[in-house]
Formats: sequence, C-alpha cells, structure tokens
Amino acid sequence: MVGNVPVGGGAPVVVQSMTKTDTSNVEATLKQIASMVEAGCELARVAVPRDRDAVALRAIVERAAVPVIADIHFNHTLALKAIDAGAACIRLNPGNIGGPDKVAEVAARATEADVPMRIGVNSGSLPKHLHGLEGENPVEALATAALEFVELMESLDFENFKVSVKSTNVPDTIAANRLLATKIDYPIHLGITESGTKWSGSLKSAVGLGALLADGIGDTIRISLSTFNAEEEVRAAWEILKALELRQRGPVLIACPTCGRLQFDMDTVVGEIERRLERYDRPIEVAVLGCAVNGIGEAS
Repeated sequence: MVGNVPVGGGAPVVVQSMTKTDTSNVEATLKQIASMVEAGCELARVAVPRDRDAVALRAIVERAAVPVIADIHFNHTLALKAIDAGAACIRLNPGNIGGPDKVAEVAARATEADVPMRIGVNSGSLPKHLHGLEGENPVEALATAALEFVELMESLDFENFKVSVKSTNVPDTIAANRLLATKIDYPIHLGITESGTKWSGSLKSAVGLGALLADGIGDTIRISLSTFNAEEEVRAAWEILKALELRQRGPVLIACPTCGRLQFDMDTVVGEIERRLERYDRPIEVAVLGCAVNGIGEAS
C-alpha cells in the first residue's frame, strides 16, 4: 500500500505523475496535484531537494487528494524529514543516496512509520562501481544496481518497497525490467526516464511500457515528459492502459486516418470531439469515420 492505494499483489496498475513546481510553493504544488488528480493521477510525487521543501511537504500531504511520494536524492536526512512530514512513500536513488549506514537510518525510520519506499535506479545516475559494467552491458548494470540495493534492504529486514529500473534507451529499459522480473517478487514501477517531449516521449513510453505491461510486468507507471503540464503525463499513462485493456477511464476515440474517400473536414471535427470528450469519465467508445468502408461497421 502507498497511503490508501494498493500496489502490487494483483492490484490494478497504478498511475502516478510528478509535480513540476517548486515544492516549497505549497499553493502552486497543490494546484498542480489537483490538475493531475482531475486527469486521473492516483499517486503524486514531489521533489524534496531542500529543507524548505520538507517543511512544505507536511501541508501538501495534509491537503492533497491522493497519497504524496517524496523524491529524495543525495541527502538521506531529507528522507527522514519527509517521513516525519507524512509522506506516503519515499523514493531513494541507489546511485546517490550514500552508504549503507545512511540507508539503514532511513529504513529504520520508515519501519517505525510504516512507510514504503521505492528503489529507483536511473541510467544517468548509476552507482560509480557499476560505470564500467554500464559501458559493457547497460542492461546488466541497471539490474545489478537494483538487486544490490534489494539485498541491502533485505539485510536491514526492510521489505516494504517497490523497485524501478529506468533508462532513456527503450530496449535497455525493456530488457532490464524483464531481467529484474525474473529475480524479484517485489512490485515494479515502470517508466522511460527523461523520455522527451509530449510527442516523442509519449511514443517512447508507449513502446517501452506497453511491451512490459503486455508481458504482465509493472505495478505502477509514470510517463516522464518534458512539459510543465503534469496532467499530460497522466493522460498518456491512461491511454497506454486503455490500449492494452488493463484499465478503463473515459471514452475511447476511434477515428480513421482519412484518404481520398473523405467526405468532410474530419481533422477539425475529430479535434473538437476529442476536446469535448475530455470532460467525461465514462468508458464509452466514440467512432468518427470518414466514409462507408468501415463507418457502418464501427457505428453498429
């Protein structure tokens, strides 16, 4: 469980996103979380790089409509403060959080508070001792970083965590997660890290996450897009889940690609219909076809 949201163990795949605001700006952060939730976000992650962010976190946690995850790098004391502030989950990066003694301190505090963690491995911040392996076999390096941290957590008698291995490279991400899934039984969080803009990033994420989800791998997902509008990440995540028929939320729009048989300005019409459908949560199918080849069949 992350807050009141079930993760793993056969629960539906959970959609999360991350705020783009300065976390210490409580009102701006809460406003963005509200937009994310409206789009279908179920877990909200916030960056906590400074003490003032940890201070602000308490108010954010108290007022947010969904559980809030604290994203921690470099400074393990911020993880301790985030737990004390009521964060529903702590994300730690094995590549920069520090030695086992620091991890042990966080694990002890998380155990006391019954707060889960995520072991979040990224291709851009692997532990230094794996840099050589990364050059030879990036897939093995990603999986090894995660498995080493899993072993550390287990040695600390802490097993309330999920794991992620993310790369900017789609094939590496797919292969690393497939390898990881054969080695652990913990929940797996999926994402293509730094995937790109709304257009390219959504496509890369759909390919990478779609392949894994179709294999039955993945318990939570986040689409990492270069945009200040976090709700775009949420919409992309739901479209992937809907395409695989893993979950349903809102209408499915069916539209033909058009050709010389087109009888009307379909591009404008489809765009307007798509905008209007955004306000509906019911999982209905809406078909817009440009001619009689498939139009009659889809309508029936």
